[in-house]
Amino acid sequence: MSEQKIIKRALNILEARMQRPDYVVRHNEDAQSFLRLQMSELEHESFQVMFLNNQHGLIKLKELFRGTIDGASVYPREVVKATLQFNAAAVIFAHNHPSGKCEPSAADRHITQQLRDALSLIDVRVLDHIIIGDKETYSFAEHGLI
Repeated sequence: MSEQKIIKRALNILEARMQRPDYVVRHNEDAQSFLRLQMSELEHESFQVMFLNNQHGLIKLKELFRGTIDGASVYPREVVKATLQFNAAAVIFAHNHPSGKCEPSAADRHITQQLRDALSLIDVRVLDHIIIGDKETYSFAEHGLI
């Protein structure tokens, strides 16, 4: 079995485990590890959202926006629509930096604030925004930005 097939199979097992009714995202490291596995190898920028229920169980991980090697446009209206569609009580945002560096840009900080403001109007908690780099991640929550 090729390495790529093994990784894909492992991701499928992990995603199935995270979607069990009794699984809850208790620690930020759980989300970061899961997202790093999902996104670290992408060659384009991808903005994804973990939609969570009231107990922080995973409802769905969904890519909402796909970009190029150095950016992706994110539209708050579409994030709100998807959040309502999944009836999520909380979300974790994630996007990757194909360059490998995971320091947030001014645009990353700005869109995070816009999304927090929009989702607060419908009583949805933003738990984190995680940036995935080559070998590391950056958590807005861990740095006091959420």
